[in-house]
Amino acid sequence: MLNSIKSFFETHFQITEAADNTEHQLKLASAALLIEMMQQDGDVHEKERQAVKSVLAQKFQLTESELHELYELAEQEAHQATDFHQFTRLIAEHYSLPEKIKLVELLWQVAYADGHLDKYEEHMVRRIADLIYVSHADFMQAKHRVLDG
Repeated sequence: MLNSIKSFFETHFQITEAADNTEHQLKLASAALLIEMMQQDGDVHEKERQAVKSVLAQKFQLTESELHELYELAEQEAHQATDFHQFTRLIAEHYSLPEKIKLVELLWQVAYADGHLDKYEEHMVRRIADLIYVSHADFMQAKHRVLDG
């Protein structure tokens, strides 16, 4: 699935400089992780779908047709094994601590969008937070901001 998502971003985002390429890859990494979070419990609810669409539309300024195409790609390959370490490595290297914490918060938003936190969703957020070097305290504070929010 991640190759299809990568291809989507390569098609829709022009890359003109090395800095733009890094920004493009960071967008890809964030989007891929959010989509994976939505699918983590194996039961995609409409509220989760809307949460991811909202985040993607706002964060990446995607059009409705781009959102639809990205979702089609994700749903077609939902059951394929994925490796998101390449994405977390990129985020760990290039995001500031506040950006990393914001990503963890967005992951919590998607995880809680259906009103239920699955053990696989919690495990994924915890694993990503560890891989991008977000402390346990920041991880928990992000979770509580979403729950209180």
